[in-house]
Amino acid sequence: MSTQPTAVLVHGAFADASGFAGVIRRLQAQGVPVRAPMNPLRGLASDAEAIARYTTTIEGPVVLVGHSYGGAVITHAAPAVNDVRALVFLAAFGLDEGESCASVMEPFPPSMLASTNVASPYDAPGAVGGPDLFIKIENFGETFCADLSEDIAGPMAVSQRPLAAAAFTEAATVIGWKNLPSWYLVSERDNAIPPDCERFMAQRMGAVTESVDGSHAAFIAQPDIASSLILKALTSV
Repeated sequence: MSTQPTAVLVHGAFADASGFAGVIRRLQAQGVPVRAPMNPLRGLASDAEAIARYTTTIEGPVVLVGHSYGGAVITHAAPAVNDVRALVFLAAFGLDEGESCASVMEPFPPSMLASTNVASPYDAPGAVGGPDLFIKIENFGETFCADLSEDIAGPMAVSQRPLAAAAFTEAATVIGWKNLPSWYLVSERDNAIPPDCERFMAQRMGAVTESVDGSHAAFIAQPDIASSLILKALTSV
């Protein structure tokens, strides 16, 4: 049985695990075992169950890392994950009981995402009902990854993985951060989640908090900063 924690990186909406490539390379260079599973993006409870099931294939302790909507998923999944030691949030949702990703942002000025998302004209496949949500292709770069080049942001925009609207409004019922040490990276130029909302979530969970001068996808543009925070969590558990 391994005693070295495995970092499990959980992506959020409108993206996939390939965005973690820079972080993965840096963690692996430090000898850290890493996994980056697919997040189904169909519903909060069902997505959390999928991640928890995935972790049953990992021997030894686990540190869960979530970006954006992936933060809501990891905190919901954590109590079902064997030997989870810590949570790391990268510009991510750290919901409390009864909150949804939509409701936790309501007290704050709307982000750009509020006006650049678009619902599909069809029901979201595999979800409980309602549409899928996308970011308008022409607004994707500025909304999601304003600090990435067009060479990177352009392909991301047209290959984005949608989030079922039902997942965005589903209330959290399981809150892992209340019983686990947490780390949080605030993106100061985030156009998807208001930075003040990120600070609010980080403060109430008592997270070790750092900031990055970057977009919602700062972990892609500045993987050194994101991987450094993850390494701090890994080495302190």
